[in-house]
Amino acid sequence: MKTKFDTKALVLMGMLTALLIVFAFTPIGSIPVGGLSITLSIIPVAIGAIALGPVGGAAMGAVFGIMSFLQCIPIGIPSGMGIATFGISPVLTFVQRFVPRVLDGFLLGFIFRGATKLSNASIASFVTGFFSALLNTVFFLSALFFLFGDSEYAQNLRGGKGMLAYIGFVIVRNGILEIIASTVIAGGVGSALIKAGLIKVPEND
Repeated sequence: MKTKFDTKALVLMGMLTALLIVFAFTPIGSIPVGGLSITLSIIPVAIGAIALGPVGGAAMGAVFGIMSFLQCIPIGIPSGMGIATFGISPVLTFVQRFVPRVLDGFLLGFIFRGATKLSNASIASFVTGFFSALLNTVFFLSALFFLFGDSEYAQNLRGGKGMLAYIGFVIVRNGILEIIASTVIAGGVGSALIKAGLIKVPEND
């Protein structure tokens, strides 16, 4: 089924974009924990993927990525990690902030569609919310170490741990709370929009 961006879809994208901007420019969008932060910005991306499929999810991921990069300049709420990597390479920082979020949103659209074939749309919404935070953490940190792994900053951040061990450590330390928040909020909002008839559930092929 093709994604159709009608007036209702564009209005929803506008609302989600506004929410991402609020998250980027106010403290409510992230909860600092050590050198990283628990972000709530992945939640609008998940809702966009649920409502508008892979293309809508990728579009919301692109907005998230741009807002995340602006925090490295810093515009909005400063990102300590972003400021550090921007000092190493502004171009690579943009890639690290932008590409994982677009990929995350794109894949979430397929995850939701796949999950609806195995269960009902409400459960699929919670599954999508779960994977939104998990994939965001894995993609974001993988890009960090792929692009900046040789830098002193990345090596100090890892504290002697291997890349996979550090990603697992972050998922346990930060990701669990982020996953719970994304699962509950994105799943709940997605379910409510579906029950209200504001989201058309994809038909099984």
